[in-house]
Amino acid sequence: MTKPESVTWTLSGFGDEISPDPAIQMAVLEALGASHLEVRSTWDVNVVDLTDDQLSALAGQLTAQGFQASAVASPIGKVDVSLDPELEVERLRRIIRVAHALGTPNIRIFSFFRGDGVTVESTRDAVMFRMRRLADEAEREGVTLLHENEKGIYGDTPERVLDLVESVGSPALRLAWDSANFVQVGVERPHDTGFALLRQYLDYLQVKDAVAATGQVVPAGHGDGQVLETLTALRDDGYTGFASLEPHLSAAHSLGGFSGPAAFGQAARAFAGLLAEIGVSTK
Repeated sequence: MTKPESVTWTLSGFGDEISPDPAIQMAVLEALGASHLEVRSTWDVNVVDLTDDQLSALAGQLTAQGFQASAVASPIGKVDVSLDPELEVERLRRIIRVAHALGTPNIRIFSFFRGDGVTVESTRDAVMFRMRRLADEAEREGVTLLHENEKGIYGDTPERVLDLVESVGSPALRLAWDSANFVQVGVERPHDTGFALLRQYLDYLQVKDAVAATGQVVPAGHGDGQVLETLTALRDDGYTGFASLEPHLSAAHSLGGFSGPAAFGQAARAFAGLLAEIGVSTK
């Protein structure tokens, strides 16, 4: 395929990896060349728990600082698959309220944890039923669910991610690609293994990398996630979407991670270096 003459992606980032304060989140991202924010938590409150007043205040700050939300990084699907499926549908309704208020159609979700000793195969039907319910809600509300290949959920390997998105078969269910998470579940050479398999469903890029031997998260290009190969392939097929920095360089936990302004900047510079190498610009 002929290389496009000019490719530009939209830079974003998980603001709560910088600071709990959205003003600081946006100031750091602006200094790095971004005008979009991926919202996972603010003021140490997860998006699913934001009050109407907090949500209104956040929307006002985004507007005041000339920012937009690239996505709502929700915790939907980061619960045990044995729980009542309607509980997660109800939580999604709350998250959709957040997405509408922040002016983004994009909502990150996951495909359910399982208990100790429970095989992933035994959860398949329950996962598909729950994901279909979530997709139905998204279709009604005009939002897009972006499934992230998180560790320990049903969709953690390229093959199961493909099974998930094709079995649910909803235009409202698309994919976010995370190279580091694939490395951390033992997927060798994630780009070679999974990119061609999943590309037609891929709408969003989360930027982090990891070392296979230890699982340690590192800046993009410093690990075994074949990040450069994935970026190059996206450039070559004309990807023009979001690239969202999620460095996880200082801490990681079940609902997210933290880097701080300095480490976040380190991650952003590493990513910028890879983009410069392949001739992609950001806005």
